[in-house]
Amino acid sequence: MTRTVHLSLDINARRYECDVEPRTMLLDALREQLGLTGTKKGCDQGQCGACTVHVDGKRVLACLTLAAQVEGRSITTIEGLAAESGDLHPVQAAFLEHDAFQCGYCTPGQIMSAVACIREGRAGSDEEIREYMAGNLCRCGAYNHIVAAVREAAEMAL
Repeated sequence: MTRTVHLSLDINARRYECDVEPRTMLLDALREQLGLTGTKKGCDQGQCGACTVHVDGKRVLACLTLAAQVEGRSITTIEGLAAESGDLHPVQAAFLEHDAFQCGYCTPGQIMSAVACIREGRAGSDEEIREYMAGNLCRCGAYNHIVAAVREAAEMAL
């Protein structure tokens, strides 16, 4: 018999209940248990950034975070960035404006890292943006467009 734990997770300003094995990673709980598939599964080893989410406003890699570790904390996924009215978050809008994606697989993680980059005041220069975003890989090579989008969104936030 597989042991499970009951979790109450606060995701995108909504409470979710789920029963998972204690070793279940946040990424798997989001995608498989809760149907929040915007957070992508890339390397499953914390090296690509596709699974980036925010926990209490800080970026974390959901593939390296146990779901049980975030109970009682505020989790934001890509699905929770847009306004309730449907208006895109400024970073999402900037990504569209600058064609900062090609295949789009890395885009949710890139956007979540970009929001954190701006929030933490780490978007002062293209070099600073590149360094902060280095943990998010784009196999299509849209890095110049991503940096331009982050720069524009940061300028709008000022």
